[in-house]
Amino acid sequence: MSKSKTAPAAPPAMTTPAQLERLGAHLRKLRLLKSGERLEALLQEAAAHELPYAEFLEQVLGEEVAAKTSKNIAMRTAMARFPFVKPLETFDFAYQPSIDKRQLLTLASCHFIEHGDNVIVLGPPGVGKTHLAVSLGLKAIEAGYRVLFTTAASLIEKLTKANAEGRLEEKLKLYTAPRLLIIDEIGYLPIDRVGANLFFQLISRRYERGPMILTSNQSFGAWGEVFGDRVIATAILDRLLHHAVTMNIRGNSYRLKDKLTAGLVRSHEDNASQPGGEI
Repeated sequence: MSKSKTAPAAPPAMTTPAQLERLGAHLRKLRLLKSGERLEALLQEAAAHELPYAEFLEQVLGEEVAAKTSKNIAMRTAMARFPFVKPLETFDFAYQPSIDKRQLLTLASCHFIEHGDNVIVLGPPGVGKTHLAVSLGLKAIEAGYRVLFTTAASLIEKLTKANAEGRLEEKLKLYTAPRLLIIDEIGYLPIDRVGANLFFQLISRRYERGPMILTSNQSFGAWGEVFGDRVIATAILDRLLHHAVTMNIRGNSYRLKDKLTAGLVRSHEDNASQPGGEI
């Protein structure tokens, strides 16, 4: 008795133009735009590889989710107002050995945001403080958080103007709303008493509610001079440091890297050994 042979699988039926039109209309109504753009290609790939229905559906939805995620990240990145976009992967840890890379990678997981911790990065100009702040901000955006970047000078200028125009509450809400606020370059320009008080109000608003990343070229002991008032500076630091991770970068400026290599300028370490020495 001869064994019956299994009949070969029938080739997938070709999709008709009418079906393509209906499928495209459904995708547009559902706003599955990426799938709509690639509809014919996806159907051809599925037919060529004889994909099971579930696998085909998973592929379509996976591409759609990836496209929407990428679009949302791009939108939140634009809204963050970063001065540049530099991912953490581009940071040169070898040039700044004082940085604890393991600690930084832990911060990149964004658990500090959930815990409500601030991150404060201290160090001389040019050592990568802003790069690190932006990189952590990008990680936060990838994790789904809303982020806003500002320099300390711009922040205080806008708060001062809003205060004079009777719109301080509105402006404080703008800086309180983002889940993560990045304030860069504290200490680069002097802050008057009015500006210091406005800065304190913002810090108080975000205290134990919204984490921040702050960068400064001044040690905490010098913040009294930065804010022109030691009492206000102490009150600001008291709130910032209550839940905070501090990173102190001791290294040379990236911008002077080539000149340092050529011996045209001295390193920070060399200058530290010579009172009054400057790069």
